[in-house]
Amino acid sequence: MKRLISSSIFAALMLFALMTNAQTNTQVFTFTAIPDQDEAHLQERFNKIADYLQKELQIEVRYIPVKSYAAAVTAFRNNQVQLAWFGGLSGVQARRLVPGSQAIAQGYEDPFFKTYLIAHSSSGLESGTDFPAAIAGKTFTFGSKGSTSGRLMPEYHIRQQLKDTPQNIFSKMGFSGDHSRTIALVQSGAYQVGAVNYKVWAKELAAGKIDPTKVKIIWETPPYPDYQWTLRGDVSAEIQKKLVNALLGMKDPELLASFPRKSFIEASNNLYAPIANTAVAIGLIDPKK
Repeated sequence: MKRLISSSIFAALMLFALMTNAQTNTQVFTFTAIPDQDEAHLQERFNKIADYLQKELQIEVRYIPVKSYAAAVTAFRNNQVQLAWFGGLSGVQARRLVPGSQAIAQGYEDPFFKTYLIAHSSSGLESGTDFPAAIAGKTFTFGSKGSTSGRLMPEYHIRQQLKDTPQNIFSKMGFSGDHSRTIALVQSGAYQVGAVNYKVWAKELAAGKIDPTKVKIIWETPPYPDYQWTLRGDVSAEIQKKLVNALLGMKDPELLASFPRKSFIEASNNLYAPIANTAVAIGLIDPKK
């Protein structure tokens, strides 16, 4: 009987050891994305991306949601995620904090991104190709403080054209947090003018969430480089190769439409030098760090 009990205990211990060892050796790859739209949109999009990458990489892949652009950068810096879908500015910030990290892929449209300035119908502002200097004195909302299309580039052009800071130019200035909220705030009349990612505008318009009688585009910026997938430098060469191939080889129309992007193409850190230079010029990045 004692021998039987001992054998049973030994077998149980061996099983536990094997299970523990298997759990220890299970590789989990994590990624995040800047919250540039509402949470429901993001969860739906990136859970599907996680499923796609898991199939392509043949390891477990998890999407880790974050509440802010800064939180996405922090998660990347702290190695809580190995990959991130960043905007131009957040990508520059993250790569400065994690030596060896690389921009590995971008949307087909991302080298030529644009910001729209939008206005409520009651503002009296009209659409045009020239910068709308009449926005001075209006109420204005940017998107997230860390957004390229929702803050960095529109602020750059506002400063260049109106020769002052946004705080002094507008009667009230705010940050909505994301592009969807910017559209909603301007459409409701809570703010007279806002800056919004042109891709989000097109998607919200197609979804019937924009009333053209209440809000319209009044100006668009010249093109600039924006979104990209950035990977930590300490990820194995094998995973990096599989990941690049998976992103560049993504053909599923539903997955691509969720961004929305035509396809993904190669990217590199030096493509985002104009973003870094602009951020330094308006004081969002310390050139000494």
